[in-house]
Amino acid sequence: MGRYVKAGDLEIWTEQVGDGPDVLLIGGLGDTVESWQFQLDGLADRYRMTAFDNRGAGRTAMPEGQPTVEAMADDAAAVLRGLDVPSAHVAGFSGGSIIAQELALRHPELVRSLVLQSTWPAMDKYMKTLARAIHWQAELAPDERAFLEFFFLLVYTPRAHNNGMVSQIIEDALAFPYQQSTGDFLKFLDAFVVHQTADRLGQINAPTLVLAGGVDPMSRPELGQDVARRIPGAQFEVMPEESHQPFQEIPDEWNARVHEFWQQIPGGA
Repeated sequence: MGRYVKAGDLEIWTEQVGDGPDVLLIGGLGDTVESWQFQLDGLADRYRMTAFDNRGAGRTAMPEGQPTVEAMADDAAAVLRGLDVPSAHVAGFSGGSIIAQELALRHPELVRSLVLQSTWPAMDKYMKTLARAIHWQAELAPDERAFLEFFFLLVYTPRAHNNGMVSQIIEDALAFPYQQSTGDFLKFLDAFVVHQTADRLGQINAPTLVLAGGVDPMSRPELGQDVARRIPGAQFEVMPEESHQPFQEIPDEWNARVHEFWQQIPGGA
């Protein structure tokens, strides 16, 4: 199921499952193919699902220098072209949603539709301050477990912390054999702090669904709503009880919603 795809000198790890219309999944900060497991498992009966490790995460190396969102969007385009996918429904969350925005701007012919989960047009002062706090925690936390326990307070609902889901995610992350270095994590974070698409989102012509978690402390609903306002015809919805990553916490509901959206795309899914 897994293979490397060339993007210039970079080898990008990709995995593809299922059969049907093509879907490309783009993960966020430090996330790998595995972050989309509920979608790879839950939608492969209807779609051909492709996910990949971003540069500097999992099995994909981080090239020298500071990465940019533009380069990561070109990586996503290289994945589609390397797998002979002419166009795809593209879904991204958090930083992956910003890569997806840039992919639609730089390579519109590859993007059949967009699902943007926990997104923003540009980091406001609050979000940039929060990013600095994450930066400090990553550098100063006594160990990886302590950092994840802090970071996941910003990512998952109290429900997921209290029912044991977050504890299991932490154990899985610590056991993952392809650990991301702190340096690569911070490079990835820094790329999104300085990036913005606010003045260009009106150029996106792909059908777009913007989803926000009602209790997300990072990608707050008003930021997602701003993205939807700027993209012509975009739909915007708030999942009121959810935080940053509802596609993991309530995957059945999330999968059903994006499937419904994809079914509405002209020509069918």
